[in-house]
Amino acid sequence: MSSEDVERKKRVAVIGVSAFLLVAMVVAVTVGIVLEQNDSSGEDHPQDKANSHVSNSFKAVKSLCQPTDYKQECIDSLKDEVGNVTNPRDLIKIAFNITIKNIVEGVKKSQLLQDVEKEPRAKMALDSCKYLMEQSAAEFERSVEKIGEFDVTNIQDILMDLKVWLSGAITYQETCLDGFQNSTSDAGQQMKDALQLAMHLSSNGLAIIDSFCATLAKLNITPSQGGPRRLLQLEENVLGHGELPLWIGGGIRRRLLSDKVPGLGKRKADAVVAKDGSGDFNSVNEALKKVPKKNNKPFIIYIKEGVYNEYVTVQRSMSNVIFIGDGGEKTRITGNKNFIDGVNTFKTATVAVEGDYFMAVNIGFENSAGAEKHQAVALRVGADMTVFYKCTMDGYQDTLYAHTKRQFYRDCTISGTIDFVFGDALSIFQNCTFKVRKPMENQQCIVTAQGRKDRHEPTAIIIQGGSVVSDPSFYPFRFSNKAYLARPWKLYSRTIIMDAFIDDSITPEGYLPWQVNLTSVGTNSCFYSEFNNRGPGSDKSKRVRWPGIKTISAEHALDFTPFRFYKGDAWIKKTGVPYSPSIFSTKSDSDGKRNSDDSN
Repeated sequence: MSSEDVERKKRVAVIGVSAFLLVAMVVAVTVGIVLEQNDSSGEDHPQDKANSHVSNSFKAVKSLCQPTDYKQECIDSLKDEVGNVTNPRDLIKIAFNITIKNIVEGVKKSQLLQDVEKEPRAKMALDSCKYLMEQSAAEFERSVEKIGEFDVTNIQDILMDLKVWLSGAITYQETCLDGFQNSTSDAGQQMKDALQLAMHLSSNGLAIIDSFCATLAKLNITPSQGGPRRLLQLEENVLGHGELPLWIGGGIRRRLLSDKVPGLGKRKADAVVAKDGSGDFNSVNEALKKVPKKNNKPFIIYIKEGVYNEYVTVQRSMSNVIFIGDGGEKTRITGNKNFIDGVNTFKTATVAVEGDYFMAVNIGFENSAGAEKHQAVALRVGADMTVFYKCTMDGYQDTLYAHTKRQFYRDCTISGTIDFVFGDALSIFQNCTFKVRKPMENQQCIVTAQGRKDRHEPTAIIIQGGSVVSDPSFYPFRFSNKAYLARPWKLYSRTIIMDAFIDDSITPEGYLPWQVNLTSVGTNSCFYSEFNNRGPGSDKSKRVRWPGIKTISAEHALDFTPFRFYKGDAWIKKTGVPYSPSIFSTKSDSDGKRNSDDSN
C-alpha cells in the first residue's frame, strides 16, 4: 500500500470520527456536560449528582429534538424514558423504539377497526393498514440495528440507509391512510387519529438523522469512488458471457456456469418457469416458493416466453431474487385488478416487489384493466436497491408504483394515462421511454405524481435521458386530451427531468395542480425542474409559474444524478447493467443558482 493510500485512509477515518463526534459535542455543550462536581462545601451529595444527571438528560433530549417539526411530542415521548442517558446514539435508539411501540399500537387499532367494519372498501383499507404498519415498524427495527453497526469508515452509508428506511416507514403510514379514498366509512378518520403520534414521531426520527447528514455536509464530505464500497471492475457483467459479478459466490457460480440457458449467456438458472411445461415450474409463484428465506445469494428465475396470468409478490423475506425473461413483449406477467371493481390501489398490483436487491431483466409487467377502471397497478416496488433493465410496464392509470426506497431503471418502457409513474421512492429512470396512452374521452394524462410528504425525505422521481412520447393510440388525440409532465401528489412532491426528449404530446403548461376540495395543493412547496431537455415539448417559456417550479444550474443538476443522489452506487454497478453515474451533459440551459435546501 502506498503512503498516499495510507494517508487517505487516515483522513477518511478522522473525518468519520469528527462527523459523529461533532454532533455529540453539540449535544454535550448544549446540556453542559462538564458540571461542577462539588457543592459550596466541597462535598459530593448523591442527591445533587442524581439531579444533575436528570437535568443533563433532559437538556440532551431538548437538543436532540431541536431539528424536528414536532418538538414537544419528541420531548414528551423521551423525557420519562431516557433515565441518565445523554449519548446521542443511545437517545436515538430510545426514540426509535418508542416510535415502534406507537406504530404497533396502530397495528392493533387497525385490527380492532377491521373486526367491526362493514363497509367493504374501508375493511380492505384496514387490512392494508395492518400490513403497512407492520412494514413501517420493520423499517424502524432495522434502523435500530443499523445504528448499532456504527463504524467511522461507513458513517455515510449508515446515515443514508437510515434516511431511506425511515422515509419508507413514513410512506407506509401515509399509504395506509390513502387506502380510505372514496370510502363512506369514518374508519379512515379514526385510523388517522390513531396514527397521529406515530406519524409525528416517525417524522421526528427522520429529521434527527437528517441533521446528522447536514453536519457531514458542512464538513464538505461527499461519497468517494475510493470509499469502502468500491468494486473491482469486471470484464463482463451478469448478462454477458465472461466472468460473473463478484457478488455471486463460488457454489452458485459453478452451477450457473455448468449449463447454458437461453437468455442467461453461460449461466444456469436456479429455477426455470415455462408455460409449455418445459421448465421446472409452470408459474412464477411456484418458482418463488423455492427462494430460501432471508436469502443472501442471487436466486435467478428464468421465465420463458409466454403470458403469465398471475399475481406475484416477491416477499420481504425473498431478497436477492433475479427475474430474467425473453423480452418485455415476450415474457409478460399480467393481471387486471383495479379500483373500480373495489380493490384499493395498493392491492391492485399485478407484481409486487418487497424483497431487497431484486433485479428484473427483459420482463413485461402489465395491468390490462383499461382506462375506464381507473387505478390499476402493473408493478409496485417497495424494496431497497432494486434494478430493472430492459423491462416494460404497461397499464393506464397508476401503471408503475415506485413506492419506497432506492430504485434504478435503465432502458425500460413505461406506458399509461394518469399518474402512470407515481410513488415516494428514490427512483431514477435512465434512458427510459415514457409512452402516453389514449385515456377516456374526459380524461387528461399525467406522466408522474411523486408522493414526498415530509420535507426531510430524500425521495424523488428523476428522469435522466430517454424520452416522453405519445403512444400511437394517443397521437391523434394529443391536442384534445392534454398531457402533463407531473402533478404534486403530496406536499413536497419532487420530480426532475433532464437530458430527455419531450415530444409535442406534453402541453406547454407542463404541470397540473393537485386538487383537494377545489384547492390546489403543493404548488408552492413542490420541487419540479427541467434541465437540458430537447424536443417540441421541452420549451419552458409557457410553463406554469408556480413557486415550486425551479430553474437549476448544471452543478445543481449533478445532485440528481445516481452517484450523488443515492450517495453511492455500488449496488447498481455490481449488476453490470449499462449505467452512467453522472450527468450526460454539463451544458446549462439556464443561469439558475443552486438552492441547497432543495437538494438531499
